[in-house]
Amino acid sequence: MKILDSKLRNFNKKLDYLLLRRKTKVQTSPVSVIKIINDVKKNGDKALLKYEMKFNQNRVIKPSLSQIKQSINSLDPKVKNAIDLAYSRIYKFHSLQKFKNISYIDKLKNKLEYKYLPIEAVAIYVPGSSASYPSSVLMNAIPAIVAGVRRIIMINPGYKGKQNAAVLYAAKKCKIKEIYSIGGPSAIAAVAYGTKKINRVNKIVGPGNKYVAAAKKEVFGDVGVEGMIAGPSEVTVVGDRFSNPSWIASDLIGQAEHDELAQCILISKSKDLISQTQGEVYKQLKKIPRTAIARKSLSNNGILIQVKSDKQIIDIVNKIAPEHLELNVKNYKSFISRIKNAGSICLGKYAVMAMTDYNAGSNHILPTNGSAKFSSGISVNEFYKRISYINLSKKGIEKLGPSVITLANYEGLAAHAQSVKKRIRRK
Repeated sequence: MKILDSKLRNFNKKLDYLLLRRKTKVQTSPVSVIKIINDVKKNGDKALLKYEMKFNQNRVIKPSLSQIKQSINSLDPKVKNAIDLAYSRIYKFHSLQKFKNISYIDKLKNKLEYKYLPIEAVAIYVPGSSASYPSSVLMNAIPAIVAGVRRIIMINPGYKGKQNAAVLYAAKKCKIKEIYSIGGPSAIAAVAYGTKKINRVNKIVGPGNKYVAAAKKEVFGDVGVEGMIAGPSEVTVVGDRFSNPSWIASDLIGQAEHDELAQCILISKSKDLISQTQGEVYKQLKKIPRTAIARKSLSNNGILIQVKSDKQIIDIVNKIAPEHLELNVKNYKSFISRIKNAGSICLGKYAVMAMTDYNAGSNHILPTNGSAKFSSGISVNEFYKRISYINLSKKGIEKLGPSVITLANYEGLAAHAQSVKKRIRRK
């Protein structure tokens, strides 16, 4: 892992370079992604199946109900119970996010309304193949369910036609009836533009690798996507001399095992904590199945930052704008009001990012790559459209119209002025 000391003159330049280097890798849209999207637009299921065969050795676009049932029946009851618990906690928290419609009548009897309407059809992307995430099914689908989305479909790449049993169980728990064993840019194109087997949707949400993220950016405008970059994962941990280096090392590795492009950062005033955590990382890396992925992530993108003040910590965190932030410090309350840029913030030594990935109740699909500076994680709001309704009275247009005519004429929009003028009673 790279070690940076804020006392060095070129510290900010080095940090900016490391953050930008990784950001560039994540944001690069390979030409192949555009080619795949255009191929699926033109050739539909034929192209979709071609890419499934190439990347996942998969001949099955839509698994049968008997295949799904058989797979779910093989799932360990303990895993089912864990999914049930996570579902109930996530549903409870997200059900509190519902919006109220607004209705307002002014003294001229003009009526203005603002109503929240659920999006009609949504595709949730759940990563698969090398790893499977039933938790991501819940995090994507539950806010859509709470919002009232009528058609929710799941796209989840399987390997050789087989999808993960826990992912399928989570989909069943969310009452998802359309399940497709597809992934990558071709799957994004299929749900964005439709094929003979798949009806197009209005919006696509869910995290994926850089190819999926690039594909979503390409189809945006023809279809909606979440208002953020949900790409390879990140965690920034703030520690102090009271922090447990073994715990912090496990938190960093826990994020690094997701993806080679994941980014893990530790910030502390304690030189000893940084040194001890680094040693713990080396030890613990040997004990996890996804060692190769985690090791590459940490060596390429991991950063250990020693600072001299709390102000520097705040400034650096707000610059990074991490997806996950852990304030593993004794005085975490003093930081809260000054941190403006983060997807989610874990407060105190027991609030570990891994808990928020599963059953704390908050959502784990969060802005990455610095996009927490201007966007938020998935919520019920992601699945609403908002429409304004305007009912003007005769008195209302007569009183307000002359002012509109003045402004329209000032802007050179004479037809606007005329359309109002024609409705005002002549005196």
